[in-house]
Amino acid sequence: MAEKSRSQRPSHNAPVLVIGLGRFGSATAEQLVRQGREVLAIERDPALVQKWAGTLTHVVEADATNIDALRQLGAQDFASAVVGVGTSIESSVLITVNLVDLEIEHLWVKAITQSHGKILTRIGANHVIYPEADAGIRTAHLVSGRMLDFIEFDDDFAIVKMNPPKETQGFTLEESKVRSKYGVTIVGVKSPGEDFTYAQPDTKVSSRDTLIVSGHVDLLERFAARP
Repeated sequence: MAEKSRSQRPSHNAPVLVIGLGRFGSATAEQLVRQGREVLAIERDPALVQKWAGTLTHVVEADATNIDALRQLGAQDFASAVVGVGTSIESSVLITVNLVDLEIEHLWVKAITQSHGKILTRIGANHVIYPEADAGIRTAHLVSGRMLDFIEFDDDFAIVKMNPPKETQGFTLEESKVRSKYGVTIVGVKSPGEDFTYAQPDTKVSSRDTLIVSGHVDLLERFAARP
């Protein structure tokens, strides 16, 4: 592995260290490989090592709670690492401490609970992920029926994919005045069989279209609740 630069963010194609090949870790590692990234995956369960050996770039059976094992594998040469260990908070914390001690700059670590996440943040994990909680929040928004997808960012800001309310159907965006009425912005419209296009004031919405809408979560909920 090439030696990392500590003064810059890792490049978009830099190798990534993934520890733990459960559902979260394996899905992350597999997607990174699809994107053309080199991945070193570390897993202590031999059955999981065998399962993923033919799919991922490099899979090694090792105990990542042992910092010497990580050093022997060259973990210190990585700028980015993902910790997907979720069955043991103690193991998760020990692995994260090891990666911090090895001066890996960008750590994405799966947290099981809020208190677990707080510990991870305090010991140096700069990206704490709550996959189960995030999936639950997303599902709760989607069950309203009109939203097709939901992505929430900081400060209660979100982007959603949704079916158009009746009051927008058959009108241009300028005519329906969604932004002034509801405080949200339609940023894209997809008609059946066509690609998404950036929304313009003269973009006309039909009942078969799909909208991409951004704004505050509460305002998006209000807009999505329209008949």
